[in-house]
Amino acid sequence: MTMTDLETSMATIIAVFQKYSEREGDKHKLKKSELKDLLHDELPDLMGHVKDQATLDSLMESLDTDGDAECDFQEFMTFISVVTVCCHEFFEHDDE
Repeated sequence: MTMTDLETSMATIIAVFQKYSEREGDKHKLKKSELKDLLHDELPDLMGHVKDQATLDSLMESLDTDGDAECDFQEFMTFISVVTVCCHEFFEHDDE
């Protein structure tokens, strides 16, 4: 059975999260180092705008809604959703 574009996109997001979360510790959560690697490897253009470690630390803290110093899948999806909305708005204004 062939997956739709949206199904493929969802499967890719899950696979990317798991690829990094399985590196060390709890395989259902991203440690700070795993999140940093994921962001640098998978979103290099976005990360090119992050100039200092403090900004990255602040991002991690804002994602960590349960305060466990790790990023679970729900927290990760919140981040992906926010970035996607921002990209959509950017390109929407680009068309005007």
